[in-house]
Order: sequence, then structure tokens, then C-alpha cells
Amino acid sequence: MNRADRASTPACLAGTETAELTAIVTGRTASLFAGDLAASRDAITAKIHGRRILVIGGAGSIGAATVELLLDDPPAALHVADHNENSLAELVRTLRGRPTGIPDIDFRALPLDYGGPVMARLLRDVPPYDVVLNFAALKHVRSEKDIYSVLQMFDTNVVRHIRFKRWLADRRHGATYFAVSTDKAANPVSLMGANKRLMEDLVFDAAAAGYQASTSARFANVAFSNGSLLQGFGYRLAKQQPLAVPRDTRRYFISHGEAAELCLIAACRIPGTHIAVPRTDTKFQLQLLEDVACACLDYWGLLPERYDDEARARNDVERLAREGRWPLLLTPLDTGGEKPFEEFVDAGESVTDCGLGSISALRHVPSNAAAQKLFDDIACWVNEPDRAIAKDALARAIANVLPNFRHAESERNLDQRL
Repeated sequence: MNRADRASTPACLAGTETAELTAIVTGRTASLFAGDLAASRDAITAKIHGRRILVIGGAGSIGAATVELLLDDPPAALHVADHNENSLAELVRTLRGRPTGIPDIDFRALPLDYGGPVMARLLRDVPPYDVVLNFAALKHVRSEKDIYSVLQMFDTNVVRHIRFKRWLADRRHGATYFAVSTDKAANPVSLMGANKRLMEDLVFDAAAAGYQASTSARFANVAFSNGSLLQGFGYRLAKQQPLAVPRDTRRYFISHGEAAELCLIAACRIPGTHIAVPRTDTKFQLQLLEDVACACLDYWGLLPERYDDEARARNDVERLAREGRWPLLLTPLDTGGEKPFEEFVDAGESVTDCGLGSISALRHVPSNAAAQKLFDDIACWVNEPDRAIAKDALARAIANVLPNFRHAESERNLDQRL
């Protein structure tokens, strides 16, 4: 396919990932973790093959890619829960449409909220799951915009997680437990990063310590994942709208497959109470978002025309498109909770060599959240609508237990950007 034809392809118009475009963004044609996956194969097989596995949030970008990996070494039972029933239906269609289909195992797709009462019923009624992988999360810094969005984020990532972990412990589910984190949990400047850092405390809490080995993973932007900036590039072209990125902002990128491999290795190979992180001394480098956007436009046969005025960029789309060009809006990095670059290691954390080439591990360092009863307060703020709480007061309460939290407040939020 030549470059001039790419802008009309279904992959571009749907904003979906293609192997060729992902390779351009990541700078890799082979997986960063391919060697580590091979070295971990025996450990993965021992944990997965013939076992009972529950995947929470399994219809999202990373969860779905991990489910596909799990089917390569089939468990006895694979139950996938996700509250998004449309994405869950599409996951089933995708799995059944593969050349190998779905193996003859106990496979179920369950449209459930992992913190809701029906999940409690399921965990009461079924035999214990050997492995529980949790990908459920609200993950956007966009949720900084108001107290209602912030509380919903804390409800999903913290309050429901506490409830879910208690149900697992009551019924002895999840001798192996994994929950995904984010690079934004390291030295957080956003409430999203801070609540994921608090979530890490919940992953490694002492409630199930007698039988449960727990791990997590922090990693970078998953190229073309659901709701991501890069996925939005394709949508913007399809809707005849400008592309937009913040100025002077750098991010790491991995593919869907690499994200799944990192999570599976973390669950099956990394020592308990540790967090897997990519090694940045390998072929894994920060990339300027402006350069990434230009590379995508080049792939689609278009030349970037840079703008700093949103109205002009919107108005010039049609004219530029006739000339084989496209508006690229460069915005200031002045919205709440945004960092100019990504990092994986928090101040006070140390990196451990776990015998893998592209993955290191961090031993979890607990915060004082439980001792200071912050989780109890968060649950009250979420569940008691008559109890007053403002966003700045919530940020101060978190800063009291996370010394490295430096909330980057702003009058502007991402909903005020293209």
C-alpha cells in the first residue's frame, strides 16, 4: 500500500493499531520483552496451564491482549469480567475469529462490575481462582477536572479494589494476584497518579498475605490503546479535525502485545511484593509527542502544518487536506496533573535485578495511608454524598501520606484542549 492511499484505510479511519504504524511509533519491529517472555516460559506455564484464572477489566486494550496470551498456554478455566459489554462482545468475536479460535476450556465472558454485588455472588458460588489479573481502572489525568470525576476515579481504583480484595480473601481466590499500575504513580503530580500509587498499597496489603503472592507493573503509554492520544489521531482524520499534542512533552511507548507480555511476566515471574518496570537503559527511550504525531501523518501520506491557535487549525483542515497537508496543533503543557516526561521509579524506591534483560523490579514501599486511615476517609467521601469534600482538600489529605506527591493544579484541564 502506498502512502497516498493510507489516509482512507479502515485502520486509519477507525483509529486502530496496525503493526506497521505501531513499529513506527515504538521504533521496534520485535517485542522489547520477547527474550524475557521466552526466559519466563516455564514459570508462566506453571502458573497458567490447567489453572483457574479470572481476568478483571479483560476487554480493555491491555486486558484483551493479555487474554490472548493466556490462551496460548490454555488454563482449565478462563473467566473474563468487564463492565463494558460492547467491548466484551467484541473480545469474544476476536478470540473466536482467530485461526485457532478459543480452546476447549471453561471460557466465560461476564459483563460485571468488579466491585459490585454480582461479583461478590460469583466469587461465592465458584471454586477458587488460582490466578486473578486485575486491569480495571480509570486511567486518564482528564479526571482531574472536578471533584465528581475525581471521586469516581477513587471509587473505581481504590474503594472498589478494597471491596474486591476482601471478597477474594473471604473465599481464598487468587493465590497469584496481579493488578496493573502506571508510570504516573512514580513521584505523582496528578490525582490519578496518586490514587494509582495508593492502589499499589492495596495490591500488597496484609489481608491475604498468608496465601497470596501479589505483584504489579508500571509501564508507559500503550500505543493506540482505547482512549489514548494516538488512537485519537485516526479519529481526528476520519472526522476532518486537527491533530493536537502538548509542546515539549515526552513519553515512552509500548505496543499492546508488549504491555500484555510485561503484565504476564510480572504476574508469573517477578517476586511477590514487587512491581515490574521496563528498563530504560535498553532500546526504550522517551519520544517527543510532536515527533510521534509527525511520524503518523507521514505514514498516512500527509505533511504536518503546525499551529498554536485552535480555531485557525480547525478552520484550515479542508484547505490543507486538498494540498496533502494536515493541521497539527501544539498546545501549552498547562493543564492540571500533567508531567513533561515519564518516569518509573519513585524517590525512595530501589531497582532490583530480577534476572531479565528488559525488565527490572521494585520492592513495594508502603505509604502511611492505612495507618492514617486515609482509605476509610476516601470510602466515606465516595459513599456519603452529604459529607463535604473539595478537590484541594483531597489533594492535601493524600500529600500527608505520600511525601513525593506534588499536585500540579491548574485552572485549565484536558477537556479544554482538543
